[in-house]
Amino acid sequence: MITRTFTAHHLGNLLRKCPHASTYKSTRLPTKYLQLSASFSTTPLNSMKILAILYDGGDAARAEPALLGTTENKLGLEGWLRQLGHEFIVSSSKEGPDSVFQQHIVDADVLITTPFHPGYLTADLIKKAKNLKLAVTAGVGSDHIDLNAANEHNITVAEVSGSNVVSVAEHVVMTILILVRNYDTGHQQATTGNWQVSNIARSAFDLENKVVGTIGAGRIGYRVLQRLKAFDCKELLYYDYNPLSKDLEDAVGCKRITDLKEFLSKCDVVTVNCPLHEGTRGLLNTETIGHMKKGAWLVNTARGAICDREAVRSALASGHLQGYGGDVWDKQPAPQDHSWRYMVNTLGGGNAMVPHYSGTTLDAQARYANGVRQILENFFENKPQDPANVIVQGGSYATKAYGQR
Repeated sequence: MITRTFTAHHLGNLLRKCPHASTYKSTRLPTKYLQLSASFSTTPLNSMKILAILYDGGDAARAEPALLGTTENKLGLEGWLRQLGHEFIVSSSKEGPDSVFQQHIVDADVLITTPFHPGYLTADLIKKAKNLKLAVTAGVGSDHIDLNAANEHNITVAEVSGSNVVSVAEHVVMTILILVRNYDTGHQQATTGNWQVSNIARSAFDLENKVVGTIGAGRIGYRVLQRLKAFDCKELLYYDYNPLSKDLEDAVGCKRITDLKEFLSKCDVVTVNCPLHEGTRGLLNTETIGHMKKGAWLVNTARGAICDREAVRSALASGHLQGYGGDVWDKQPAPQDHSWRYMVNTLGGGNAMVPHYSGTTLDAQARYANGVRQILENFFENKPQDPANVIVQGGSYATKAYGQR
C-alpha cells in the first residue's frame, strides 16, 4: 500500500468533496472516508512546532539554491515539513529576549540550529522550553547547547556526524600551508602593487621535515593526519585521551603523546581538532602556549573558545607564535572589533583567519541538510537515531566526544 501523510488539511478537502457534506459537521465524516483516512495516515495528526535558527544568505542564497543552510533555502525542509502539517519557523534573529529564537523556543518541540550561526541554547532557555524534545545541529559540534541542562530536561541532542569531516580536514591543511608558506604576505603584495620577495621569503618555509601535531584525532583530526602524510613531515603527533588503534597509527605513521605540555613543545605546527567542552575551554592559554616552540604556528578550526583570545593575540604580537589561523571565533558572528580580525606577528603577517565556513561548503551543506531530514524522520516516526549522531539522550551522554565522563 502506498502511504502518505494525512493531516487536518486533507480531511477538510475530503469533507468538501463528500456528496453529503452539508449534512455533516466538520468533525464528522462518513465511514468510507474515515476508512480512507486511516489507510493513508502514517503520521500523527498533532502538529509540531519546529524552530530553525540559520544564517541569512542574502543575494547569494537567492542565486544559489544549494546554499541550503540559509534562512532563504531553509535546509530544503520547508515544503516537506508543511506537507506533514508541522509549523516551521526559520530566522536568523537569535540575540536577546525579543529575538525570534527566544520568543519561539518557549513552545517549540524541535530546535534546529547551526555551528555557523548558533542559537545559544543556555540552561535558562532550556528551563523555559517546556515542549522541547529534540535539538538538532545542522552540521557538527553541539557546544552551543548546554548539554548538561539538556540531560536534566531529557532533551535529545543530535548532530549530523561526518557531514563536515572532509571539508574541515581540507581547510586545516590549506590553512597550515598558508601560514607556513607566508602566503598572506605575498598575496597582499600582489594585490597592492608591491614586489619585495625578501619580505615574503624571510618568513616562508617548507612543510616537509616539520613536526605537526593535532589536538584530537577523531574523524577530522585523523583525516588531517592522513592528508599530511604526503608532505613527508618529520613527525606526525597527536594528543587525545582516546588512543588510535595500532593499525590506524601505522597507516599514517603517527605517534601519540599523552602529556599536553610535552606535545606542544615538540610541534612546529599545532592544529586543534577536538570538541569544545568543560575540559577544552581555554585549553590553549598563556601558560600552555608558552610551552610551544618560539615561532610555531597554531591552527584552530574546532571552536574558538578552545584558544584564549588575548593569549593568542599576545603570543602573535610578541613573535612567540609566528602565525595563527582558522575559521572559528569565541563569539559568532565575530564583532567588528574582535582582536583576531586585525592581529599580526612582528613582521606584519601571520594571520590566516576567515569567517566560520570550513564545514559549510556546498558539498557539506548537502550532507548536513540530508542528515537533518533523516534525524527528523526518525523522530517523527519514533525510530532510533543513528548512534553516531546522538550526543545526549535519555538524560545521559551517548558519546565520548565531549570529554571523559
